[in-house]
Amino acid sequence: MIRRPRAGPVPLFLLLLYVYIGARLLAPVPLAIQALGGVMLVACFAYMPKGWVARETGHAARDLVPWIAMGLFSWLFVLTLLRDVGLGVAALALEPHVLQLAVADSALAVLAAAPLVTIAGFYLARRVAPVVEVRVPIAGLAPALEGFTIAQISDVHVGPTIKRPFVDAVVERVNTLGADVIAITGDLVDGPVHKLAHHTQPLARLRSRHGTYFVTGNHEYYSGAHAWIEELQRLGACVLLNDHVVLDHDGAHVALAGVTDYAAHHFDRTHRSDPARAAAGAPEGALKVLLAHQPRSAAEAARAGFDLQLSGHTHGGQFWPWVHFVRMQQPFTAGLRKLGRMWIYVSRGTGYWGPPMRFGSPSEITRLTLVAA
Repeated sequence: MIRRPRAGPVPLFLLLLYVYIGARLLAPVPLAIQALGGVMLVACFAYMPKGWVARETGHAARDLVPWIAMGLFSWLFVLTLLRDVGLGVAALALEPHVLQLAVADSALAVLAAAPLVTIAGFYLARRVAPVVEVRVPIAGLAPALEGFTIAQISDVHVGPTIKRPFVDAVVERVNTLGADVIAITGDLVDGPVHKLAHHTQPLARLRSRHGTYFVTGNHEYYSGAHAWIEELQRLGACVLLNDHVVLDHDGAHVALAGVTDYAAHHFDRTHRSDPARAAAGAPEGALKVLLAHQPRSAAEAARAGFDLQLSGHTHGGQFWPWVHFVRMQQPFTAGLRKLGRMWIYVSRGTGYWGPPMRFGSPSEITRLTLVAA
């Protein structure tokens, strides 16, 4: 007798959530809308990856479909949940006939809003990230470093849906900035070198006065960090692994340091992140800049005497409402902040992870300019 495989817990849980969404949104609306909404829900469930893995077909547009379905599901679920909370509050204040109208109207609103927000979020995720200009005031900045610029890209996530054309466009935009330094602050890839080397090849064209510098993110360790370190070096980047280089900029010194990902020791004990080690031996009086994928490195970086830390990892939450959950894990979510005497800048990311979705947290290529405080 042939036994059918049992449904895994993730697909079953997703199915229950779809039943909840369908029951709450389709029952109060007209029959024609029920049919259209039902088709949308069935298609979304059929195409959506039943976990964080979707089979790649090799066709760029087709590979996007499961992740778009995941983004649509996220909005359907969040908006349905918010609708139910709102209706629960309204039930305490509205007359029954008014509440009945609100139930139908709010269901129609969610069914219309979720696809529209998904389309808008898709556009915002897939466009070439705009340049965000940030001025960083440094106390005691050497006159030669006034106007020193760092172009930062982070969290590109080259992989299932981000391919060579996307990377090409990012490289072209970064090269127009004429930066003194280019910093790649981790989570560049989502997959092994043998699958993605063709798509990361454009990074070899990055140009700046003092070169390109890279630090590992957690996704590099998921994807084979040692192989990617070798590949980034082949592409011309300097990979900083708990160490630093000293840049001579018109007679002034910048100690540009980098640490491995905050959680790297879980994958390789020799890669334990260590800001103090990265700063060791830096010239007296040099400006100290740290590249660290996760903002959680900031406390140790401040103790190690860094003036500025550049990070990513958070995506700024990527799309609402997840921005509120990022704050539960990281001390800083996005933008320029200060910790003691050290500045920390957290990029919202240049690409995206999972659903091709940006909403309320735009992607960015960052040009940081140092100025005297």
